[in-house]
Amino acid sequence: MAYRKLGRNSAARKALFRDLVTDLFINERIETTESKAKEVRKIAEKLITLAKRGDLHARRQVAAYVRKEVADAETGQDAIQKLFSEIAPRFSERQGGYTRILKLGPRRGDAAPMVYLELVE
Repeated sequence: MAYRKLGRNSAARKALFRDLVTDLFINERIETTESKAKEVRKIAEKLITLAKRGDLHARRQVAAYVRKEVADAETGQDAIQKLFSEIAPRFSERQGGYTRILKLGPRRGDAAPMVYLELVE
């Protein structure tokens, strides 16, 4: 198989990835397990590449995946608007490699390897 199942059915897995990608775009850094981060990284990189195109079709494709959550309460900007107005222009000269994974160590309780998944500056 070309992806990790993470012990979930397909609907729960898709919902998990949608939530994590949305949180990554809002906060620009999330803490999660290593296996989840490696899967979310694939999705996030593809969505940032779409956002770099900036046309209406790309915006609709991103909107079909990213949840409509408020990213900045002061301006009322949601996650999709932040992706297109702030994140995509930052990576306009970069050809991929928009995220990095920083290892933290094992999680207390089940010793799952924890990481930070963050957008590169």
